[in-house]
Amino acid sequence: MTGYFKTALLMAAMTALFMGMGALIGGEGGAIAALAIAAAMNLFTWWGSDKAVLRMYGAREVGPDHDLARMVHDLADRAGLPHPKVFIIDQAQPNAFATGRNPQNAAVAATTGLLQRLSRDEIAGVMAHELAHIRNRDTLIMTVTATFAGAVSFLANMAFFFGGNRDREGGFLGQLALMILAPLAAALVQMAISRSREYEADRVGAEICGQPRALASALLRIERMAQGIDYAAAERNPATAHMFIINPLHAHARDRLFSTHPATANRVAALEKMAVAAPVSSSRIPSTRGGRPGPWA
Repeated sequence: MTGYFKTALLMAAMTALFMGMGALIGGEGGAIAALAIAAAMNLFTWWGSDKAVLRMYGAREVGPDHDLARMVHDLADRAGLPHPKVFIIDQAQPNAFATGRNPQNAAVAATTGLLQRLSRDEIAGVMAHELAHIRNRDTLIMTVTATFAGAVSFLANMAFFFGGNRDREGGFLGQLALMILAPLAAALVQMAISRSREYEADRVGAEICGQPRALASALLRIERMAQGIDYAAAERNPATAHMFIINPLHAHARDRLFSTHPATANRVAALEKMAVAAPVSSSRIPSTRGGRPGPWA
């Protein structure tokens, strides 16, 4: 419950920041107009963002007889979720993400690197983590926060270039500070929400697959390999980095303040505590053909 409460507070902060921007530009009418703009942007993004992201990464859907689809569907049954669509991305870096506006219209995607380099139990842990995002409706939460952050930047630029209440709110220097600090604050709130949701998805994902240590192992291996394997499509679209189970970008290591993901060591420590508190058998992992994943791609 703590994770949800923290997310609610951060979402409230994001909304207040956005409406405050509108108020500074146009008073009470500006705040209402800002809220209307945000609602329209969120509706547009909510409806079509999943298809856009899947196209962006060249994801191809696999049928229900595919080994990965069978594993995901078994895990979805265990989690009480509708079966999501399952996609594979031809990319050497091991990684995965979930998208979709709700559990009834959701999709999970895994790279060929993930399928070829991780064990069956580790892949199940990763897929369970993505299903946890779907069950927790994190895909919607992160779509809304990303849209808010973008809209705050838009309003800040509009205030600077078109004036707003410069005379009443501190003149040119005040507007300049607003243009710089408001988008920065929005980005920090967005990243804080993203990090909070990752911890919760780890916890719920470990419960779904029944193997906290398998998920922990997957996180460590993905992070290690991601640091040495470029992901050109992700580098071209850094705004989508928060979707992946491990940040696919190399630049994020320079500044942890702006990281969309918690430190992997902290995530692993939390999963280790779960494993010690409730040890489980690997027999709970959905079976596939063979002990290791093999060339599923």
